[in-house]
Amino acid sequence: MSDTTYECDVLVVGSGAAGISAALKAKQQGLDVLVVDKEPYLGGTTAVSGGWLWVPGNKQGVAEGDTREEAETYIRALAGDSYDPDAVGAFLDLVPEALDFFENDAGVEFHYPEMAPDYQMDTPGARRSGRALTVRKADGRTLKKDRRRVQPYLHTYTVFGYMPEIGPDIATFIKANRSAKAFLYVTRRLVRTWSERILFRRAFTRTNGNALMTRMLAGAGDMGIPMWTGTKVTEVLRDERGAIGGAVITGAHSGTVRARYGVVLAAGGFSGNAALRTRAFAHDPRGDDHFTPTIGHQGDSYFLAEPHGGVLDTRPHQPASWGPVTVWKNLRGQERIFPHLRAFGLPGLIAVNREGERFANESYSYHDFGVEMIKENAGRRDTFGWIVADRKAMRTYGIGYAKPWPLPAWYYRKVGYLIQGSSVADLASRIDVPAEALRRTLEEFNADAALGRDTRFKRGSNWFHHFKGDMEHKPNPNLAPIDKAPYYAVRIQMGDLGTYAGLSVNGRGEVLAASGRGVPGLYAVGTAAVSVFGGGYPGYGANIGPAMVFGYRVGRDIAAHAAERSGGLRKAAARDGDG
Repeated sequence: MSDTTYECDVLVVGSGAAGISAALKAKQQGLDVLVVDKEPYLGGTTAVSGGWLWVPGNKQGVAEGDTREEAETYIRALAGDSYDPDAVGAFLDLVPEALDFFENDAGVEFHYPEMAPDYQMDTPGARRSGRALTVRKADGRTLKKDRRRVQPYLHTYTVFGYMPEIGPDIATFIKANRSAKAFLYVTRRLVRTWSERILFRRAFTRTNGNALMTRMLAGAGDMGIPMWTGTKVTEVLRDERGAIGGAVITGAHSGTVRARYGVVLAAGGFSGNAALRTRAFAHDPRGDDHFTPTIGHQGDSYFLAEPHGGVLDTRPHQPASWGPVTVWKNLRGQERIFPHLRAFGLPGLIAVNREGERFANESYSYHDFGVEMIKENAGRRDTFGWIVADRKAMRTYGIGYAKPWPLPAWYYRKVGYLIQGSSVADLASRIDVPAEALRRTLEEFNADAALGRDTRFKRGSNWFHHFKGDMEHKPNPNLAPIDKAPYYAVRIQMGDLGTYAGLSVNGRGEVLAASGRGVPGLYAVGTAAVSVFGGGYPGYGANIGPAMVFGYRVGRDIAAHAAERSGGLRKAAARDGDG
């Protein structure tokens, strides 16, 4: 290890939304901040996400009549026995102040959509809009020398390199093979993306989570915050007073960092660590039944806090924000992963279990569908299911990563992502489910779908379901018969968007030791910390919203906390001297 020593006021470990939020606010108050990230790129999982924030109490929601009581009612219903009124209260208190800072002082330009329904619209307190917001497209050139340092999109989730935005943008992409106007729109987007990649190695236009991190990182760069990539923290250090006062780093930069006011752990959760998953994920007792698209979530935050008494809080009734995924290998043998966050809420697609039967409402949120998928496979060796569709749905929408007509399906079949059968019985044989059961499932579903209803699971019965579907499809945006050969299937397994279980923290964001006392100078934010929502997933941006709000709080208060510690020590010394 190098004997180089670096000095700063605040060391932030991780460069996603949580860490950069803390860094921006701390720097705005005149503190000397250093950000380090072990990954080769900045932005973490936020940069490959949808980039939404679920933040009740924002100005749009207030203007539309959303109330504190409604938000608390909704969160309480989703959290159940895991509800933490103090944490929820602190979150809701902070939202207006934090958003004001990001918009007016940090250069983040939010977009307030007309419709962004809560995920459980049938739950008391839910609303059709006013709680979830996203960020406007960004220009990568605002990052200047850091333009290519942002974590690239998850390639499998783009449309030939372009990442459509949730809302009108992605709705237009879905119609590109049925509308000349939409086709021209998509063509313009793709040509611009490809041209910029050829000429400048990366497209300038950034959307979704990449846009959010582009704006936040540009702000950090303008403030002069150093951000080191390829730099791993291996140990967090206490100072001579017993408070956390620095860390040991290795990699592109190595040595010791002295952080006068403390260390902020924002290095993500633990869903990429098999050993920790076996402790928290009931469906993964051997550590081989879960596949995460997250970036860098190997449990670093926990392992850095553990020697100082940090404990893993597993109280949330769901330990992660679930998202079904498909895993396969491309023609070069490289593993690929596709998160199914929206795909099978579309007309003409259903999900079935290994018995060939439906087991959940496919228009649930990815998290709530994941809960049902785990229940369905409880006690089984593997957690999986199948998305099933017919020729109509495949040609119109595709199935997740498999793109629709006019693109040929042969590639997706060749790499093993897509399975095709000439008939229902043939498909059943290929995916090893009972043919008669699959036939009955389709007959039952088709009879209902033709009438625009789903008597078994109530799919397509509320605004959130419709928002996930094809709003122009009649009579129901989520339902269409599956009856035209050939038939297709895609295997889905269990994945996540980040952990809900995490380091236990107090009302200041400090890591709590097993004794119940905060570790002075050590903070955890984002998915490094336990979720404020207690295992429920309220709406778009349930991870990023709290990450930015609580990251802001730590950045705002960290100097005051350090001053309290110093003042306390001085008072104690004075008392000792008087004696």
